[in-house]
Amino acid sequence: MIQEPTLLAPLCKQLRDVPWLALDTEFMRTRSYYARLCLVQVATPDAIACIDPLSMPTIEPLLEVIYAPRVLKVIHSARQDLEVFADIRGAPPLPVFDTQIAASLCGYDDQIGYGALVESITGHKLPKLHTRADWEARPLPPDQLHYAEDDVRYLRDVYRCLGEKLDALGRTDWLAEECAALTDPALYHNAPREAFRRLKQGHHLPPAGQMVLRELAAWREITAQQHNLPRGWVASDAALMETALAAPPTVEALGRIAGMGGAPSRKWGNDVLEAIRRGQASAPEQLWVEPQRLDRQQQALYERLQARVRAIAEQMKISATLLAPRRELLKLIAGDRSGALARGWRRALIGEEILRMCGDRSNPATAP
Repeated sequence: MIQEPTLLAPLCKQLRDVPWLALDTEFMRTRSYYARLCLVQVATPDAIACIDPLSMPTIEPLLEVIYAPRVLKVIHSARQDLEVFADIRGAPPLPVFDTQIAASLCGYDDQIGYGALVESITGHKLPKLHTRADWEARPLPPDQLHYAEDDVRYLRDVYRCLGEKLDALGRTDWLAEECAALTDPALYHNAPREAFRRLKQGHHLPPAGQMVLRELAAWREITAQQHNLPRGWVASDAALMETALAAPPTVEALGRIAGMGGAPSRKWGNDVLEAIRRGQASAPEQLWVEPQRLDRQQQALYERLQARVRAIAEQMKISATLLAPRRELLKLIAGDRSGALARGWRRALIGEEILRMCGDRSNPATAP
């Protein structure tokens, strides 16, 4: 357990020369917009360490190691861990070896958990005692600290095993492609002007109401970021929808909307009204398109595509969901040839055939 800068410096010096680093984090974000990093676990073939960010003024020397491009970061189901680091530094570290994705490329279930993967590969059964622990509490109990260590202790063996399997299958480049997409900084930029895309029910509003809802979503995102509050603590999705529909002209009227009375209208009432006015001043635009059901011909095509995907997935011993997610098949059926099946390893393995089954291949987006 590293809780002093004088101990962190020699550890980081040791880590600078390693080719890969098993990495995990423990964080809390139930009461905040940004995750609070509470513990960083690292492991090399020779050492395991838990670094306590809450006890030190900075962990910048550790971040320098984690962000070193020469050090491969081995993480299981890396998206949330990468988001925590992106909040700190503005972009995620790279390169990354995500063992959950690697496992799915080796024939395991595409959402396999760390415990199940460790048991399958090493035979060791991990306890599930601290999955909802309070990682901000100090001191950490010994059994909780041991649980945290296990998150990287066995990750080393998992990485070695999956790396060998990927090499044998000729799929190492497939994983590199998937992890490159996972470390795209754009995934971790919560731009307020794009916050409306998180709302799934906007198509129920007319275009003028959609303009108001977009501005309300941007207001909520900015407010949550500025005050470091969960979005839902500022205003719920349902409250934003009701506010966009009613477009209240006064703070008093705003306070009568479910979810906007009390603290939201008292603290931010004028800001909400200003967002409503900005939306009303915008030219009406259809931001959300109502989900369309497949017609009979499209449904038949979807079923043929799905059957072919399952057959190839079984032949290749790979998850059909990973190979061709439903959303990607639906995009092709809708005429969008810019998705994942039109590029990279998926195109080489199945995309060409799927594109032919979908007909028109003249779109430039399908060109090699």
